[in-house]
Amino acid sequence: MAELVAVIASTHHPFYYRASTSTGEDRPPFADEWVRKVEAFRETLTRARPDVLVMVGSDHFHQLWLDNMPQFLVGKAPFYDANFYNEEREFGLPRMVFSGQEDLSAYILREGLDAGFDLAFSNELRIDHSITCPIITLRPQNDLPIVPVYTNIFAPPLPQPKRFVQLGRTIRQLVESWPSDQRVAVIGTGHLSLELGGPRQFGPHGPDPEFDRRAVEWISTGDLEGCLSEVTLDSLWEPGNATHGFMDFMLMMGVAGEGKKADYVDTYDLFHTMEAYFTWYPAGGEGS
Repeated sequence: MAELVAVIASTHHPFYYRASTSTGEDRPPFADEWVRKVEAFRETLTRARPDVLVMVGSDHFHQLWLDNMPQFLVGKAPFYDANFYNEEREFGLPRMVFSGQEDLSAYILREGLDAGFDLAFSNELRIDHSITCPIITLRPQNDLPIVPVYTNIFAPPLPQPKRFVQLGRTIRQLVESWPSDQRVAVIGTGHLSLELGGPRQFGPHGPDPEFDRRAVEWISTGDLEGCLSEVTLDSLWEPGNATHGFMDFMLMMGVAGEGKKADYVDTYDLFHTMEAYFTWYPAGGEGS
């Protein structure tokens, strides 16, 4: 059976690539510390020595729109193109191509259906920065095949937070039952408190530092019960109008397991948002 060697959750700030590659007067003052933190975080994946990456993210109305909005979608293509034009224009993100792990995609789809998740799929999925950004930060050489899993955090009606947790638990079960000798890392990205286009968008930190503090505590300690008792679809509007992306963090807590403390935790307060980085090693140790 396949081995789950790392569970990794982080934010996916689209400006990291431009900030980290800028030089001279164009380089922002926070870039060097941001790069230092990301490079330390990257080592947590490198040490796990994965063969394949399951990538959890959310399409930002790029390919998925109101005419066809699946709640949970798995890509099952041999290759994936990225990014979209506006991401290249606004964030300086490069065009990228990813190899797909079709066998694992097919297994997750078949077994996921039988486990009670009516997963959508796409053979022509183009992916955006919720998946490309963690590749840029964690595996910039882009040398591993991926299985993209997209969740709906933008277009109501949304799944309940508990459904994200249930999907996380199911993904772990499916990865660990996959009849393969591959080493698999599951990587998911979401948001802490976040405001887009609203009055709290461009503050010195995230729009709700208290929510961010509690969120980091829930994630780092694996406190799923406490998190689920407080987080609802309605409550997530209060920290910022885009904070529903936190449910992808809750999905990753489901992958990691109830009460499982993160083996690596780091944060960085940037303009308008808090960056957060978490790694769990399910087998114990560092990617054993």
